Amino acid sequence: MRAQAGKFGCMALAAFAILGAMGGTARATAQDSTAMPAAATIVKPHVFVSLEPVPREKEFEAAIVVDIQRGYHMNSHKPNDPYSIPTTATPALPAGIELRDTAYPDGRLEKFSFSSKEMDVYSGSVTLKLKLTARADAALGDMTIPVTLRYQACNDTACLPPVKVTVNVKFEVAAAGTTARAAHPEIFSASSPKN
Repeated sequence: MRAQAGKFGCMALAAFAILGAMGGTARATAQDSTAMPAAATIVKPHVFVSLEPVPREKEFEAAIVVDIQRGYHMNSHKPNDPYSIPTTATPALPAGIELRDTAYPDGRLEKFSFSSKEMDVYSGSVTLKLKLTARADAALGDMTIPVTLRYQACNDTACLPPVKVTVNVKFEVAAAGTTARAAHPEIFSASSPKN
């Protein structure tokens, strides 16, 4: 009887040890999952429009200036790795607004511990530009263009899942011939986007 009790006692201790180890693993996994911050805290987009207001029949630009937290990067629009998620800005155009072009800056080649080759990435601050036209039939008054910004943020060792966030380009459409003021020359006076 004493041998049997000892056997059951050892089994109970083994079970507690296994459960304790599993609990420790679960805690470690939970801590690991919180080690990487949310993409929204790493990548901060800001929107600017080149004219105030935007007259009908006039070309204008919208810029999405993306600030990327130090120590992180996101893939460029034309990454050099087939498995990398490219950064894109896709507008949902309202009636009367036409997209002429989307300008992405060149990325920079940087080396990271997770890859044997240099990666084409954006880091620091990067500006994406939408070249637009307000047509003669654009509705007068306040207008919003929702733009889907898709990107994948990474650090030197790991990548977050790719995300899509909506940024809103807001501006006022005025009658054709209205005098417009050039806005944000520090962003729009440059002929091409900067990284």
